[in-house]
Amino acid sequence: QVQLVESGGDSVQAGGSLTLSCAASTYMTTIDGCIGWFRQVPGKERDGVARMNSDGSTSYADSVKGRFTISRDRATNSLVLQMNGLKPEDTGVYSCAQGASLPYCHAVGEGYFGSWGQGTQVTVSS
Repeated sequence: QVQLVESGGDSVQAGGSLTLSCAASTYMTTIDGCIGWFRQVPGKERDGVARMNSDGSTSYADSVKGRFTISRDRATNSLVLQMNGLKPEDTGVYSCAQGASLPYCHAVGEGYFGSWGQGTQVTVSS
């Protein structure tokens, strides 16, 4: 399994922006395949936020469409989540996850993802 490390979480005002990054801490491991960002709020189930497959296709939760952008930075071997127009309901612990590439990456359950990071806290105040 790949060890993933997230960074970039912070406390911001509503309407602000944050950039989250996810890097592989395992030597000679590439951020690739079916990869995504998930959000956990205390007392609630973890939700998918955005995903990217190895073919470059992306998908987003309806709540973040038009505001968040997932991308892969091959130069730094990292997965990036650009978050604009943040809302208080975006608050949570954001984790990245990686699994092998597959055609239905955008529909598979989170149990498919074998590698997870520890998460980074995003807090949006009104």
